[in-house]
Amino acid sequence: MLTQALSRSGESALSQDQRAAAMIAYLRSLVLAPPAQYERGHAIFLDPHSNWLGDAPCGIGTMTTLAIRMRALLGDALRHDAAGIILAHSHPSGHCRPSGCDIATTRRLAEIARALDITLIDHLIFTTDAVYSMRAGGLL
Repeated sequence: MLTQALSRSGESALSQDQRAAAMIAYLRSLVLAPPAQYERGHAIFLDPHSNWLGDAPCGIGTMTTLAIRMRALLGDALRHDAAGIILAHSHPSGHCRPSGCDIATTRRLAEIARALDITLIDHLIFTTDAVYSMRAGGLL
């Protein structure tokens, strides 16, 4: 879906904002896909120019938690030779704000990624009605 949207318009012809919007819409569609009663995570891997390199699921959790396997996620990022990661997950509860566990996990992931010369660009939390950016919220 994302690759089709980017290639249809010619990725280089899209503005940075249009690429970002396409990536956010793609992540939303994946993490909110049925069954929506479980937290679901997904990551997009980007090159140094914020161009899409690939993506991978990073878990399905419970109604209230998602355990991200950092080793697997960062392994995928390294296989793509990614310079950046955008992580997303859903909150089926409908509450968009990150939990204490979400914040701690995000900061730990950013720290480990940084040691591998990978930037955690953002961690987005989706509900059916909203999206929360940890970067914009000052948590990253």
